[in-house]
Amino acid sequence: MNYNHLSEEERYRIGALRIERKSLSGIARHLGRSASTVSRELKRNRYPTDGHYRAFHAQSMAKARRSRSRRGRRIAEDVRSKAELLLRDDWSPEQISGHWAATGGAKVSHETIYGWVWEDKAAGGTLWRHLRGSRKKRRKRYGAYDSRGRLAGKRMITERPPEVEMRETTGHWEVDTVHGAGKHSVVTLVERRSGYVEIGKIAAVTVEETNRSMVGLIGRNLRGYATITADNGAEFHGYRLLETVTGVPFYFAHPHHSWERGTNENTNGLIRQYLPKGRDLRTLTQSDCDRIAGILNSRPRKRHNYRTPKEVFNESSNGALQS
Repeated sequence: MNYNHLSEEERYRIGALRIERKSLSGIARHLGRSASTVSRELKRNRYPTDGHYRAFHAQSMAKARRSRSRRGRRIAEDVRSKAELLLRDDWSPEQISGHWAATGGAKVSHETIYGWVWEDKAAGGTLWRHLRGSRKKRRKRYGAYDSRGRLAGKRMITERPPEVEMRETTGHWEVDTVHGAGKHSVVTLVERRSGYVEIGKIAAVTVEETNRSMVGLIGRNLRGYATITADNGAEFHGYRLLETVTGVPFYFAHPHHSWERGTNENTNGLIRQYLPKGRDLRTLTQSDCDRIAGILNSRPRKRHNYRTPKEVFNESSNGALQS
């Protein structure tokens, strides 16, 4: 039901009728208003010193309330605009709400932000496209044969130092490749504790291209690397050369045990927001890869109490980024 606020003229008429000692119902009939409306007006706008109703004071109070209401709406609109900007940068509603709460920002629940997204969609907007969709879970392949070749003398994941599994220290990375529609792909390095990611463009999923890209990525911050864990893809069969060049030891997951590299699997899902399956990556540049990595590294994570991977990575002595 719509409610029309009392006008200034109506307030002066109420004041005059009160002087005439008219009843609430009589004033209501005179104005064509409900008795509850008149009663509410008399109670909320009484003069503070003597409790009497004065029209000029009532009108002043009403104007002040409307001003505060408009100001509140402007603040709400500003918060919503800021949330929409972050959504377009692919932050989730949980990340926005959590980050603001952790940094003293606006107090708004993720449910409210989801509501804004669906309101925008109903109006023909595209904010919903920036939400992460559900991904199919991979099926375990029990007893599957690894047909991608064997690496003599490779270190297995079970031989890693204990702190790697516990994520106690920064500097332990997982590596993988994300394939495009053709030969062009990317190699991804993800730090296990922080979730900090480096992405490199490769023209083909070969040992030579993978090694070239990884040397460049690792060289950006060599002291930030203590170990690297890979799967058994043929592109990582040149790991001994990488160990010689960088001094970083490699470890290998068991064949078809993708869950042993959960950090990398999850990050690849994030990267697919920008490099969806089926996309031809021929025109993708290293600058594009760095931009995507920068976005992901600056996006707050719930597991870090809504700090960013970059912040967590930098707080470690061996993870400090070099400029």
